[in-house]
Amino acid sequence: MITDRQARPLSRIGRLFAGVALVFALSGTALVAPAIVAPAATDAAQAAVYSSCTISRCSAARTAFTGWQSLGWPTSAGWYSWPYGKYNYTGGTFQNREGQLPTATYSEYDVYSRARGASRDAYRIVVNRSTRVAYFTPDHYVTFYKL
Repeated sequence: MITDRQARPLSRIGRLFAGVALVFALSGTALVAPAIVAPAATDAAQAAVYSSCTISRCSAARTAFTGWQSLGWPTSAGWYSWPYGKYNYTGGTFQNREGQLPTATYSEYDVYSRARGASRDAYRIVVNRSTRVAYFTPDHYVTFYKL
């Protein structure tokens, strides 16, 4: 039979282990972070604009440019039919609120086609409505590459 005196050290040890387990559990969640972090609103204020596009996805952006050009540069947000039974989306007007690009009115277009209604990714082209000068942004308006 265990006396009160014998039980007390066990409960102290149990509380100690429970406390240590809690600390490890809480610190473990702090160490786990998402692999991809969405750009924050403040990231756009530090955007970089490059005069040419030489990264690997620029080819896809140029193909999307040609596709949207063939559709006459729609300005209304929505889904548009794309080759091979897919669709692509335009979000309408890009505001350029941070003023990273030259002052103009811009439209924004998705680069990659997909099934109608599927989630959008971060890849966009932004096109000046009057001059048709285009910029590719692979990270949702943090970095711009002139096409």
